[in-house]
Amino acid sequence: MRLRPLILACLLASPANALTFQTRLERVEWQVEGDQFECRLVQPIAGFGRGEFVRRAGEEPIFRLNSPERWLGAGSATLLAAAAPWQPARSDINLGVVTVGDGDIPFNSSYLQAGRLLSGLLDGRSPVVRHRTLHGGEALEVRLLPARFGKAYEDFRGCTAKLLPVNFDQIRKTQIGFPSSDVTLDARGQAKLDIILQYLKADPTVNRIQLDGHSDNSGNRLSNRDLSRRRALAVEEYLLANGVPKEQITLRFHGERYPLVPNRDAASRAKNRRVGLSLYREPASTTAAVERVDSSS
Repeated sequence: MRLRPLILACLLASPANALTFQTRLERVEWQVEGDQFECRLVQPIAGFGRGEFVRRAGEEPIFRLNSPERWLGAGSATLLAAAAPWQPARSDINLGVVTVGDGDIPFNSSYLQAGRLLSGLLDGRSPVVRHRTLHGGEALEVRLLPARFGKAYEDFRGCTAKLLPVNFDQIRKTQIGFPSSDVTLDARGQAKLDIILQYLKADPTVNRIQLDGHSDNSGNRLSNRDLSRRRALAVEEYLLANGVPKEQITLRFHGERYPLVPNRDAASRAKNRRVGLSLYREPASTTAAVERVDSSS
């Protein structure tokens, strides 16, 4: 495999004769990036790209590599919290494998793996990825160094403290439950909506909300249809009272037609008394006007 001179200068020989990407110690730096949606703790890796700890709102951190050169071949790479060379009494900690795919970001670690890597860095260990190159299948090692990590980690924690409680994927489909035959939002339903409202205020790209009212099968068809309508209206009224524009809301009601689970007992019927809330990002010109749809008719 031919390597450009710049990249050759960044490759070191490991004990296993692997191609090793590692920034020189005196040039190691950690960078903190982010906003209320996502925080990143990054170390640039000379000739390779960068290693990143990424924490999205509502989630724990993950670890990943970002390599525009796409060095890693598909397969399973080994992830290590490697001991420092000057600590010969300590052994490396094998954190298991990650599945490598295509693209600039070939894998994401698990939350547990990322947490142990962060703990290892605080203890002087290096995150290490061992795998094979995409072309030629040569052994490859990517290593981050713990130098100057402590201050950057504190800045990263400061960033994560400002994250929203949830991300878009976690709330884009939400079920708001209703107790018994009631059509009034309870404290739990209001709490769910408050979290969604907090996100909506931070993310103006979400510009359409669809509300789908549902009932269980306890009553007759007409009363169930009316219950589902009134539940959807209750959620709509709460959103409107908290600043959501009316033209962004689409309202539908379905009665008992679409249960989440069969209405076999009290517990299952409780799951079916609900309003489904769906969030969308659409061009302003195509955002739907408010609808009143009885899909049971």
